[in-house]
Amino acid sequence: MQCVDKPGYLVIEYIEESQGSMLSNTWFDNEHHTSERRKNYFHSLTRILLSITKTPLPSIGSFFIDRNGDLILGNRPLTMEFHELENESITTDIPRHSTYSNVQSYVGEILEMHDNRLHYQPNAVNDLDDCGYQMSALTAMRTVGPLIFNRSLRRGPFIFSLTDMHQSNVFVDDEWNITCLIDLEWACSKPIEMVHPPYWLTNKGVDEIELDEYSIRREEFMAALKSEEGKLKSPQARPYVLSEVMEESWTSGAFWYSLALSSPTGLFHNFYHHIHPLFSNKGTVKLGNVMPFYWVRSAGKFVGKKLEDKKLYDKNLIEAFSIDGSSTE
Repeated sequence: MQCVDKPGYLVIEYIEESQGSMLSNTWFDNEHHTSERRKNYFHSLTRILLSITKTPLPSIGSFFIDRNGDLILGNRPLTMEFHELENESITTDIPRHSTYSNVQSYVGEILEMHDNRLHYQPNAVNDLDDCGYQMSALTAMRTVGPLIFNRSLRRGPFIFSLTDMHQSNVFVDDEWNITCLIDLEWACSKPIEMVHPPYWLTNKGVDEIELDEYSIRREEFMAALKSEEGKLKSPQARPYVLSEVMEESWTSGAFWYSLALSSPTGLFHNFYHHIHPLFSNKGTVKLGNVMPFYWVRSAGKFVGKKLEDKKLYDKNLIEAFSIDGSSTE
């Protein structure tokens, strides 16, 4: 895969290769999953990242194909997770042809999508404590965002990002050299600080990652990235060093903040376990006593409504799986 510059366009040329097999077929196999194969995968992946991120893009958004067959950056940066919310009739409130010229406006609208999930998903909360827990995290995310992202990078560069690159969308050969990537419909232009190693390197969900365990795999990935950067013929021609930005994002917490933004349900775990500790070691009890009242006006009324929504949801769910009022097993 290589990127070609044209004014106002990013043209992706695909080089046909043997597809190999899905990485997911062998990634979880302890016998096949070796450090040497993992190293090959990291080197293949970082070469792809260096190729597709070498061309800075003018805004945050998604691409569409024009009548000439070129990819034009002119659509909203919608990822699969938020498209699934729309499938549940939860609006994202982002017009189709919206793009963003700075990180703050983009982050603000992503947080509004998280707000909408809490507002309109009938089973969004489990109980009173859970509702306050979520409201507090969403309020605090708005507060700390400007303190996490690098001010000098707020207006770019923005770079092409693969947002749905899990193990089943990566094809490799027997030694885990990448041969093909599929399902690129969720690729979009994002802030450079939001580009990071795959979250699933330790086989944990986005809301299950353990810091010490993940750090080891991340260091392997970063070693491969720095090695591949050292092979570039003209590294000085790039406006930034990708590995340096990734290291800064890890230190600042932008890595965890980006993961939180990417997951409607994983935001809360990542905030309380990885973002909140960057600012306070006092725990979260006091946070939960104050912050919900700054998320929405008439917070008490909102909480009451969500608890009623949950009761109605549970009632409807029981009725949906019942026959003549009797629950089925």
